[in-house]
Amino acid sequence: MSQSWKPLPDDLSEPARRLAEELRAVKDAHRISLAELGKRTYLSKASWERWLNGKRLITPQALAGLIATVECDADLLTSLLRKAEAARDAHEAPSSEATHDTDEALSPAPAPAAPAEAPDAAPASPRPAPWRRPAAGVGAAVAAVLILFAALYLRGPHGGNGTASAATLPPKTAAATAAATAGPAPLCEGVGCAGKDPQDMRCDVDQRTLLTGNVGKVVLYVHYSPRCRAAWSGITDGSPGDSATITTNHGSQETALIHWGYDNYSVMVDASPGDTTLQVCGHQKEGDNCTGVVTDPAARASALPSPLPPAAAPTPTPTPTPTL
Repeated sequence: MSQSWKPLPDDLSEPARRLAEELRAVKDAHRISLAELGKRTYLSKASWERWLNGKRLITPQALAGLIATVECDADLLTSLLRKAEAARDAHEAPSSEATHDTDEALSPAPAPAAPAEAPDAAPASPRPAPWRRPAAGVGAAVAAVLILFAALYLRGPHGGNGTASAATLPPKTAAATAAATAGPAPLCEGVGCAGKDPQDMRCDVDQRTLLTGNVGKVVLYVHYSPRCRAAWSGITDGSPGDSATITTNHGSQETALIHWGYDNYSVMVDASPGDTTLQVCGHQKEGDNCTGVVTDPAARASALPSPLPPAAAPTPTPTPTPTL
């Protein structure tokens, strides 16, 4: 559904501004809500709000999901994303140790599961997580290639003129769907993921939300990746200073701290041991609270729907009949 948009940030590069405007146009043309957009692409409503309002640059995986889900000008959006990434990378000064921020919660937000009874013990004191920005690396390159192939198929004989009009948008194709659902391989597993960003390590691609909880209106999330066998916390609908800390029964913990806006997620903890339990505790001015305790994260995740639908089998190539 069409809406009155907030002004985009003044410090956006021209390609990033144009990209955000085009994404808004696509949403308005299809008259869909942020919640519906998140449901269709297996991403959170909060993430789409940030991308559409220019708070963060949309990820290649998210754009591929959009291309596969709705009719849009794939060539234009893909080109704008590449230019926006180049402008961002040129703006960031190189350093011996890159700094990142984790204000992008790329995770589906399904209906909250009924949490187990929270323990009476007070939550652990949160330890602030580093402020991180997903780096443009190998994962982005792989995803960009997938998007390129999707764009070539999507364009068809008519191409696109950059206008998000329902009457002129090219149709979605099986190639675009495959690009959005294949998902690149993760870059870490188990203890190797500890302290690392789930998006940078591609662990967000197959993440499940195992449990949710609330601190007033603030929502807490227990996120888990079966491929990476690692977990992290998430927090939405909060305020600057609010936090969500994930703790394991082995003594590991990481915190998602909201620096600005209303949501964030933490770096990961190792969840590979078979006896691992997970819990997220939230802290805010109004009070503290915790989710229930998740036992056997792998088994719980396997019982939830996969965010990656299986790709269709390739069509066999017919063998030409020899000429006699």
